[in-house]
Amino acid sequence: MLNDIAGMKVLVFGGSSGIGAAAAEAFAAEGADVAIHYARGEERANTVAQKASSHGVKAVTIGADLFEEGAAAAAVKEAAEALGGLDVLINNAGAMVGRARLSDVERKLYDQIMDLNVWAVIEASQAALPYLKASDKASIINLASIAGRNGGGPGAGLYASAKAFVGNYTRNLAKDLAEFGIRANAIAPGFIKTAFHDETPQAVVDSIIASTPLGRAGVAEDCTGSLLFLASPQMSSFITGQTIEINGGALMP
Repeated sequence: MLNDIAGMKVLVFGGSSGIGAAAAEAFAAEGADVAIHYARGEERANTVAQKASSHGVKAVTIGADLFEEGAAAAAVKEAAEALGGLDVLINNAGAMVGRARLSDVERKLYDQIMDLNVWAVIEASQAALPYLKASDKASIINLASIAGRNGGGPGAGLYASAKAFVGNYTRNLAKDLAEFGIRANAIAPGFIKTAFHDETPQAVVDSIIASTPLGRAGVAEDCTGSLLFLASPQMSSFITGQTIEINGGALMP
């Protein structure tokens, strides 16, 4: 058990399923109070909260549509008030939204992808800043993606570009927030079998797995160890501005 995780107050955006749900449960198991954000999966979020609270911690759910201006900031405020502060912000919410090759890209799709995957990260981080400044264990952990480095699959150029932004912005946040003792890092998952890939054709799945040195798809729990590590000053107090690649060797530096 990581003793310095116990008692932390953690907000997980996109916490109702996949990596976010696994993260909320993992932090709760280590003794952290958690706020679980959801957009439409209220029932799933409640289930995650029930599992989290079984560890004897406080677990609350917060609904917010991150496509709406101000929703991310409002969610941060609600979480901090419910938990009595904030130590760790995990910007996990994100989605492909839609695929479009260059000839089919429309401004509406661009705006939707950037609002969810880019602006929500900025807005949430900005809103969290006063609370994080008051913490002596403060950190922001962003969710980048292998797509941010390899350009993504067909029609995923906008999403891949948004995730590349997240990776680079994390490095800038690390510089910007260091004076306050706030660390900023990211993880970049590869192919993780979650609802995100429910509509990915099986042939594509098979191809990805075949080209992955470890020979399998990842699962959400493959990401939780890195999230706990990055949140723990005991383990990573001198680590900031870094991105941990979690892809089974599919992409190596």
